[in-house]
Amino acid sequence: MLELLSNAEMAEADRLTIAGGTSGLELMQQAGAAVANAVTASCPPGAHVAVVVGTGNNGGDGFVAARILRERNYRLRVLLVGDVARLKGDAAQAYKLWGGGSEPATPEGLVDAKIVVDALFGTGLDRAVEGHARAMIDAMNSARQVVAVDLPSGISGDSGEILGAAVRAQKTVTFFRRKFGHVLLPGRIHCGEVRVADIGIRRDVLTRIAPRTFANAPKLWRASFPVPRLDGHKYSRGHAVVVSGAASFTGAARLVARAALRAGAGLVTIASPRDALAINAASNLAVMVRVADGAGEFATLLTDRRLNAVAIGPGCGVNAQTRDMTLAALDGSRDDIERAVVVDADAITSFAGEPVRLFSAIKARAPAATILTPHAGEFARLFGGVPDIAEVRSKLEQARRAAALSGVIIVLKGADTVITAPDRRAAINENAPPWLATAGSGDVLAGLITGLTAQGMPGFEAACAAVWLHGETARAFGPGLISEDLAETLPAVYQKLYRELGFGI
Repeated sequence: MLELLSNAEMAEADRLTIAGGTSGLELMQQAGAAVANAVTASCPPGAHVAVVVGTGNNGGDGFVAARILRERNYRLRVLLVGDVARLKGDAAQAYKLWGGGSEPATPEGLVDAKIVVDALFGTGLDRAVEGHARAMIDAMNSARQVVAVDLPSGISGDSGEILGAAVRAQKTVTFFRRKFGHVLLPGRIHCGEVRVADIGIRRDVLTRIAPRTFANAPKLWRASFPVPRLDGHKYSRGHAVVVSGAASFTGAARLVARAALRAGAGLVTIASPRDALAINAASNLAVMVRVADGAGEFATLLTDRRLNAVAIGPGCGVNAQTRDMTLAALDGSRDDIERAVVVDADAITSFAGEPVRLFSAIKARAPAATILTPHAGEFARLFGGVPDIAEVRSKLEQARRAAALSGVIIVLKGADTVITAPDRRAAINENAPPWLATAGSGDVLAGLITGLTAQGMPGFEAACAAVWLHGETARAFGPGLISEDLAETLPAVYQKLYRELGFGI
């Protein structure tokens, strides 16, 4: 299931289902049963289970789970945070059906529990946790094992951020589809293993909701992924250009170029300053090298229509020349060439003082794809002064607003890399291992995107595919990875991907 839902979209899924004839209590019964099943899978009957409940619908799910677990011969203790008089609607009905009453929640009530069910807040929390609720969250974090209902209490369902304090669960049982907070950090870490339960919401409600956020996976971009054809040749697979920095900083461009070639680009050329020409030429075999000293020579090089993808930024330096060469790459006056441009690293920071100039150049060349690949610091330098972006704390929403403002595809990097397009499509990546955080890995990612776009893959899909391949290649290599290993491990990942997607090799 690729779709990820916001809190509002999940509420709409519930509303549409109830309007279609399924009662809210029935949905709650199914949700509670799914939670009970997760507990049953974790410990045998007879065990002591503590259920920490709130006064909302999440608490109602907890009452249902408690009733079912009692029927399965578990020893139950239901601890209520709040006043039982505040229970309303389906949650109040679930409390009556449970019939076992409750006791005021205290940390001492968890001491002997083999497993704790966190049914305190769920996805609806929109404020910082304080007071008694925070004390219970702290107590749950000392428990042996916690199963969270829908989302660990204290995690924002829309941003994944910690709202004051948050439960660290070993398992989370959510319903229908995962939410943003299950995938974005730090929420993903707090969730543990996430199980998605079918509680009777029909898949066709997604047509009405029309979600625009997805978990990044091959099914998302399979249809446009470039696969070499038997009758193809190097010229039909695109020609990528990578801009090199000065002699002391050529390594980044070489990483980009190697990755673009491994990703499948038919030809790759490094546009090199004269002082780095010998280094670049001696360090590459299949990659070609051409002189391009400054924006004028680079613009002349780009008059070759066969050069259909450009990567600029890694190792280029933060300066006016990098800014001018980026604008040359983005030149919209050559409207017969829909060239993809990947703007990374120093090319992003070079526009920190005048971002509007960059955005104007990007918009002038639409619909040709432009992809920006900032890490958090580079993103802040370019977009941090925009109030509409700075005012939101969600990484996903920040990237969405930045894409809409600039007309660019944003790849906001991190362990939970977010890819967004100006039309609000978004994907969140979740396969990056910790050892991917190594010098030069971002350069390799820029090369993968460039190589895929050179082969004609649309910008958003290419960015998503490259980010996934980046993570999957790092996983395949394992600990000890350095950036040079990524391109060399990619062929094995490609072979596996082709088999799984039925492309044949």
